[in-house]
Amino acid sequence: MIALNLLYLLVGIAALPWVLYRKLSNKRPVAAIRERITGRICVADCPQDHDRIWLHGVSVGEVQLLRTLITELEKQAHIKKQLIDCVLSSSTTTGLEVATRGHQKDHVFPCPLDFSWAIREALDRVRPDLLILSELELWPNLLRIADDYKIPVLVVNGRMSQRSYQGYRKVQRFAASMLRRVSLVLSRSSEDSERFSNLGAPAVETIGSLKFDGIDGDRHGDEVQHLKKIIGIDDDDFIFIAGSTQQPEEMLAVETFLQQQKIHPRLKLILVPRHVERSQRLADSLAKRLRQTDARNIPMYYRSALNNQSSPPSDESFILLVDVTGELAALWGLATVAFVGGSLDGVRGGQNMLEPAAYGAAICFGPFTRNFHAEVTALLEADAAVVIHSGEELTEFVAQCLTDLAFSRTLGANARNVIDTNQGRTMLTAKRILEFLPAISS
Repeated sequence: MIALNLLYLLVGIAALPWVLYRKLSNKRPVAAIRERITGRICVADCPQDHDRIWLHGVSVGEVQLLRTLITELEKQAHIKKQLIDCVLSSSTTTGLEVATRGHQKDHVFPCPLDFSWAIREALDRVRPDLLILSELELWPNLLRIADDYKIPVLVVNGRMSQRSYQGYRKVQRFAASMLRRVSLVLSRSSEDSERFSNLGAPAVETIGSLKFDGIDGDRHGDEVQHLKKIIGIDDDDFIFIAGSTQQPEEMLAVETFLQQQKIHPRLKLILVPRHVERSQRLADSLAKRLRQTDARNIPMYYRSALNNQSSPPSDESFILLVDVTGELAALWGLATVAFVGGSLDGVRGGQNMLEPAAYGAAICFGPFTRNFHAEVTALLEADAAVVIHSGEELTEFVAQCLTDLAFSRTLGANARNVIDTNQGRTMLTAKRILEFLPAISS
């Protein structure tokens, strides 16, 4: 334990310049440093006679998944007359922001760093009866101390990519020492289950992906319609959305748009970068490109400048740069064609393509989607999405969708059907968790 704490301290000291750089350069800051180092988080006391469940997720996607799970847990617990109290933690600024939306703020807190003292302090404050970790959040001190406190640990939507599996295989004994402290893994696929079992997890069950649940696919929903109005979108417009994008995906989408806009003059492009702090640099690149001869007539707007008081853009065609957070899930409801980013450069493992699928958009993404292997497999097997490998293939896909409406509508309908077919895993997961609680007290 001492050696591990020292290793963490050395890594933390080495990371200090990066932490300060993010703070001083107006980038997204590291979340709640003081609370996470000390473990002195603020959380409400658990009501008497309730079982407290601590759920933890890192990313925005994981937090959204856990919020849906909490709703289902509370629903089923109410029916069964089980008294539960759920608290939610995250390690990122955006994750914490999403966690507090529609959830009691005194039931949301930053997850402590994996220092032994921070974990003990946080556990003493939270006092959970059960700890739920999302996907692959395995930290040695957290698991060891939870075991010391006799707190069962469950992994939900368990994900073990081939890349992670190969990494853990290199430290098999260390991985097994962590996984044997996990009481139950509820995995998203049989492949994930096999990898968890091979690494030493004592109990693994295949449930299926929770990411198909909690998705709002209603194009007539209030939030979608509100965005449609203030952005200035008509029913007969073609909308190309490139969402959760990284460099160079945005500019590839821009080139596709500029080519197709000449053929489809009512085409509009909505760019939603994965990290909002990149918006200004991206805007500079866009402005430079739009000064060129073939693009001078294309206006660009910032989402932050559009509101209920301002008039929506009246141009037939434009580029909208979304420089605010929290709207992509609803924006997908405007898409005719959707490109899901983080999937072309090989560095990242893709982003959530199920949200545009739920709206029945014609979807494409790059080949690097290891974080969504089960979900991508389901979409591709149902002819519900297309994998593209370059800017040229992106342009070809968008062109086909805009000229062959039967193709794009069939693709979208297949995607919607995949979502409908695979929903219900959150209900099964909540049922399994609540079945687990009586076993704790018996």
